[in-house]
Amino acid sequence: MLAALAGGGAWWGWKAFTGPGPLAEAANIVIPRGANIAETLLSKGAIADARIFSAATLLTRDKGPLRAGEFAFPAQVSVQQALDILRNARPVQRRLTIPEGLVVSQIRVLLEKADGLTGEVPAFDEGGFLPETYSYEWGDTRASVVRRAQAAMEQALAQAWAARAPNLPLASAREALVLASIVERETGIPAERPLVAGVFINRLRRGMPLQSDPTVAYAAAPIASPGREALKAVTQPEATEFLYFVADGTGGHAFGKTLDEHNRNVARWRALGR
Repeated sequence: MLAALAGGGAWWGWKAFTGPGPLAEAANIVIPRGANIAETLLSKGAIADARIFSAATLLTRDKGPLRAGEFAFPAQVSVQQALDILRNARPVQRRLTIPEGLVVSQIRVLLEKADGLTGEVPAFDEGGFLPETYSYEWGDTRASVVRRAQAAMEQALAQAWAARAPNLPLASAREALVLASIVERETGIPAERPLVAGVFINRLRRGMPLQSDPTVAYAAAPIASPGREALKAVTQPEATEFLYFVADGTGGHAFGKTLDEHNRNVARWRALGR
């Protein structure tokens, strides 16, 4: 009789350990650092009994400690599966996308609104943040993302400058960064970037002012954050005879070799505007 009861208890315990749990749908659950993990999982509906989970944690402690973080739990996750996830699974990778052409104030807003990041946004310079998609984990700091983005920009700029075309009228990588930011703000069409850059390079070679709307908008000298393609465009610009361009009313630009040709393009654009 005692053996039967013992066997029944063991069977019940194994079922509670390996059987499906109450979680109705797959869910990402955050385990805060220092939190009672069993109570957290119970409150999220991932387990049915905190005591059973705590006992199972103790009995399997030789398999390693449970970790804080955000983890993905499948529907009906068992206690056994939950413990394995908390010990071995990679935390959920969140993503923050910073589009090309933003200025510091706009990037700061995106960082401040990013769910799961912690801490203040540190100061960083215009053009010092490479626009990309950055992965992070719940609890990472905003400062750590900024550091990664600054390092990424330094690397991208160095690579673009090292691969630059010969005889560019640019004295330094910093000048390339400034020009890339102007190109980034000037056109939203990727295929136009090398051509727009080629126009600016032609004007610089002739000692002509850039006469670009972004340079007027940023008369105080801050620049936006250019992406990799804008950096490549100014360091490997398209060879062209164009010296002028103006919006063509379709989102792109009409290019001209002479001032007369440019003035005709401007007149057409104004007519479209009317």
